[in-house]
Amino acid sequence: MKTLLLTLVLPLAALTLYAQDGTEIMRRVKDRANGETRTLEVELKLINKRGSERVRKLKSYSKDIGKDTKSIMFFTHPGDVKGTGFLTWDYDDPKKDDDKWLYLPAMKKVRRISSSSAKKDYFMGTDFTYDDMGSRNVEEDTHKLLREETLEGQKCWVIESIPVNKGDIYARKVLWVRQDCTMPIRVEFYDKLDKLQRRLTVQKIIKVGQYWSYEKETMENVQTQHRTEITFSNYVYDAPMEEDIFTVSKLERGL
Repeated sequence: MKTLLLTLVLPLAALTLYAQDGTEIMRRVKDRANGETRTLEVELKLINKRGSERVRKLKSYSKDIGKDTKSIMFFTHPGDVKGTGFLTWDYDDPKKDDDKWLYLPAMKKVRRISSSSAKKDYFMGTDFTYDDMGSRNVEEDTHKLLREETLEGQKCWVIESIPVNKGDIYARKVLWVRQDCTMPIRVEFYDKLDKLQRRLTVQKIIKVGQYWSYEKETMENVQTQHRTEITFSNYVYDAPMEEDIFTVSKLERGL
């Protein structure tokens, strides 16, 4: 009887540990040190299936307020989107919806992004949804460690994350998390039919001072064959930054 019980219990215990490992890894991903404040410049290259390109540039600022994070970004190029601003307040409390606002200078109007819109709309013609533009709480998904493998010469944990809210636009994500810096270097998004919809691929990670930082990545919609290539540059960490820049009035005034 004892042998039988061990035969039944040990696999269950191992399965529980495996699932817990996935959650703990994702907590480490979210809690990775990245400074109290962050300033950087971003270039977005939007490429359709025919190879036609559009280039957009922006500057981004963010600051940790306790366990919450506030971010604001402004487009600086080209002229037709210059002055467009995006403000986010990401809350650590998983029960509290993040706040997001978009300012369109041509209309001189601020649009508040609702949580329902954030789950389906794409941000400024890119392959990123509004939901991608914030920090997702670990508790919003269940996480399972699928395996460990080497990707692009780097040892990775492969994690499957399934949304707790069945109203999310994707059925699941699969992430490859580098073990040395706990940063995802590939993320696959699967739609409600469990077909691959988008793939985020990180081409280059650098270290700026003591902080690991993304330099180049690509988000590709494999179903539409549209992709967004991103280059991050001119990082500044831990510089003094007033909290009052993260307001709707600042969003309307611009840089």
